[in-house]
Formats: sequence, C-alpha cells, structure tokens
Amino acid sequence: MRFTIGILLTALLSPLAHAELIDDVNDRGELRIAIETDAPPFSYKENGEWMGFEIELGNMLARELDVNPSFIETDSTDLLTGVESGKYDIALNHISATPELMNQVDVSEPYYSNALTIVRKEEKRPIGPDEHLKGLILSAAQPSQFAEQVQVIPNATHDSKLPAEEEAQVGPKKSLVIPFQKGNPAFAGALDRALDRIKADGRLDALSKKWFSPEPDKKPKP
Repeated sequence: MRFTIGILLTALLSPLAHAELIDDVNDRGELRIAIETDAPPFSYKENGEWMGFEIELGNMLARELDVNPSFIETDSTDLLTGVESGKYDIALNHISATPELMNQVDVSEPYYSNALTIVRKEEKRPIGPDEHLKGLILSAAQPSQFAEQVQVIPNATHDSKLPAEEEAQVGPKKSLVIPFQKGNPAFAGALDRALDRIKADGRLDALSKKWFSPEPDKKPKP
C-alpha cells in the first residue's frame, strides 16, 4: 500500500515545503533509474536487452516500491547532476560513498561490498582465483571514481592463461550505495526498507552469487 506522507513530513520540517520524491514516484508509478552501459557485470546490453547485477537490483527495488522500473541510459557527466536536479530518481552505477558524493546527494545504505572484482570483458564474468593475471591491462569501470584503484599487474613467474593484451575491469573496493536527491527523508526510508527486505529474504545474496561467480561454467543468465 502506498502512503502519501512526504508532503506532510516536509511541511513539518521546512517552511519551504515541496513534494517529496516518494510522492512523485508514486504519482508517476515509475522509478527513474539512471545507468551507464557497457559495465558488465553491473549493467550492459545484450541483443538489445538490459542485463546485469544492477539491472536486476533496480527491478527488485521498483517492485518493492510498488512501481515500474524505467532505466535511462546516460553518461558520467549527467549521471549525478541528473540525480541532484531530480531528472532521475536514483542512479545504479556501482557508486561508492565518498565525501564529495555525500555533499552532492543523499545515499541509501550499502547494497554491495567487495575488495576487488576483475571482469573478463568478453565473458562478462569475474576472473577466478585459478586464472593467472600476468601482464593484464586493467581499466576502471568508472574512471572518474576508481582511477586511483587501477594498476597494471606485473608479469608473474608463470605463464598467464590470458593474453597480455586482454583488458579487464577493476571493480570498486568500497561499499556501493544508491544516490538520490537531497531533502527526501521519506524516500530515503522507503528505499532503505526495500533494500532491507531484499537482503533479509536472501534475494540480494543470490543475485550477487549469480553475477559475481568466478566459475566459467556458470555464466549469468537473465
């Protein structure tokens, strides 16, 4: 059941009351989700269909909020500014909570945390521990955010199973969060409760295992 509580809440908190984001989302019946493409296994297109960990998470969140998901493709120059301005309701783009981000937008509780994810670009799956990384060229999935985490793996003493020119992607080292426009406490509560339900019943854990399994014979399926 939907409750229009945002307007009342903001009216109590501020003389410059405005419609709360949760009310806008409910009125539209749609959660506008900003994403960038070509970032497997988080989000990418295959045969014209959106796929990936964050695509499925966005679908789950929209269902929990009792609205339809609307994935909107954008780029790094527009992603967070669009969320900040209200053009998009949220962004799902493997974003970690930094002080700079917190100054610009509010964020959800973390939905994923990993020390290091290296992804075969062609197979869209993480590289397993038994696969050597000799001479791999690594690139950040989101250079503006993870550039400091990128490095070239030096040649090992054994032969690599992967060609030296093959490119991989390094994922975030920090917890990932969902940014949304500041000044929307009712939406923040609704979003975090939706995440809590997805975590509590095991769906988020199953989703993580599906998309981040290093086993080559277990390719992600939609």
